Order: sequence, then C-alpha cells, then structure tokens
Amino acid sequence: MLQLLAEGAIVHHQELPIPAIAYGIIALGIFMVLGIVTLSYKDVSNRHSHVDAGEANH
Repeated sequence: MLQLLAEGAIVHHQELPIPAIAYGIIALGIFMVLGIVTLSYKDVSNRHSHVDAGEANH
C-alpha cells in the first residue's frame, strides 16, 4: 500500500532563488547585528548618575 502511494506521489522541484550558502551568511549577519545590539545595552543602568551605590550590584 505504501509503495503504491509512493509511486503516485508527485514531487515538484523548485530551485532556490539564491545559493544555499547565502542563507547561512545572511543568518550569521543577522545574529551578529543582534549580538551587537544586545551588547550595546550592557551596564546601561550603571551609566546614569541617578543610580545610587546600593542598586549598582543588581
């Protein structure tokens, strides 16, 4: 039964619009930008003058 279904299956092949490696490069670039944005917020609260010494360790 499964063989009959497999023989009758129609497979449509469509090429990718860009090479496969380009998807990985694009994803890597996006993650790098997101990492830079994340690191840019590191210790932002400690830069403000209104933070007193009791809250600096949070």
